[in-house]
Amino acid sequence: MIIRYSRPEAVAIWSQETKYRIWFEIEAHAATRMAELGTIPASAAEAIWAKGKDVVFDADRIDEIERTTKHDVIAFLTHVSEIVGEEARFLHQGMTSSDVLDTCFAVQLARASDLLIEGVDRVLAALETRAKEHKFTPCVGRSHGIHAEPVTFGLKLAGYHAEFQRAKRRLLTAKEEIATCAISGAVGTFANVDPSVEAYVADKMGLQIEPVSTQVIPRDRHAAFFAALGVVASSVERLAVEIRHLQRTEVLEAEEFFDKGQKGSSAMPHKRNPILTENLTGLARLVRSAVTPAMENVALWHERDISHSSVERGIGPDATIHLDFALHRLAGVVERLNVYPANMEKNLNLLGGLVHSQRVMLALTQAGVSREDAYAAVQENAMKVWRGEGRFLDFLKADARVTLPEAQLEALFDIGYHTKHVDTVFARVFGAA
Repeated sequence: MIIRYSRPEAVAIWSQETKYRIWFEIEAHAATRMAELGTIPASAAEAIWAKGKDVVFDADRIDEIERTTKHDVIAFLTHVSEIVGEEARFLHQGMTSSDVLDTCFAVQLARASDLLIEGVDRVLAALETRAKEHKFTPCVGRSHGIHAEPVTFGLKLAGYHAEFQRAKRRLLTAKEEIATCAISGAVGTFANVDPSVEAYVADKMGLQIEPVSTQVIPRDRHAAFFAALGVVASSVERLAVEIRHLQRTEVLEAEEFFDKGQKGSSAMPHKRNPILTENLTGLARLVRSAVTPAMENVALWHERDISHSSVERGIGPDATIHLDFALHRLAGVVERLNVYPANMEKNLNLLGGLVHSQRVMLALTQAGVSREDAYAAVQENAMKVWRGEGRFLDFLKADARVTLPEAQLEALFDIGYHTKHVDTVFARVFGAA
């Protein structure tokens, strides 16, 4: 995890203090239920809570113990016993380390999901505001990077809004899938721990029970979780790349905000670079880098091996923290995006009306010209414009094959024709006005 690309709220989820607090709560809740079952003395469960509920566990001390034990959960339990006293011997009865580790990881990923969903909500709000602001701001649509037909900038942003609606649904589904608890013992048979302990801990920690755990929660859940993060990161990148293209000097239809005192280059004082969206492109790559190892973690040996552990210690914090940061950075870019309608209009007219070529072709076919002949006539005149020889409308008027009345021909170049269904699309995305 790179601190530069993090928010404190996300980092806190993965702190040692938070982890040990979750570990204690899992152990203490399990002890409470065991006491209700008569497995351990009620006084022991009460003492565990009383002596441990307000403690800030000493990470340095736990690390010191682990240097001897070579086992992090045993080191933690040893430290808890130093705090709680002899009643600590009733902790972890019939449980295995993965009961604590996997359940804790589920809690952390679920909490991270909540932050990510908040980030998506902020992106959605920014996109809706700016889309409605530029609902009928005309600009050129591009395919293959080449001018195609007119669109509106609001429609562009509405498309991204629809995509981030899907991103939110993916994160909600990912959270639901990852938020499971396993307190089932060494190989998942509940031989030494009653299944009701698992149900009790799950309820207290805000999780569902894992239907069948081995020693661990099955890693297909984690693979799906990180895959969802990868897709959301790609949506972040798609919008970031669009903004970067629109900020190119030759285009300059939109631009990242440039604060007073900001500098673009150590060598060239004139530069205003799209540094935030370039950064978002890189962060998306980092988030997606978690997907393949998460997939490879699925195929563990038998009831469990430890090959997944080192991977998850890295990708859990890294992917969630970086995506959280990216979402809020993206929202800020959209909120403060400089939009230049005059440049959009200039670019729309750059090719002398070629963006209306399809409409001319269709009008000719409707007037009785074959599609092949109509296409050839329009294309031949369009190529003259590409070569800089003149205006598209002028060439069409001079072409004997174009038999449309002059008034009708000129009307085909009306931008309003391309925006007549904007309200329909907006209603699909944002609901009825």
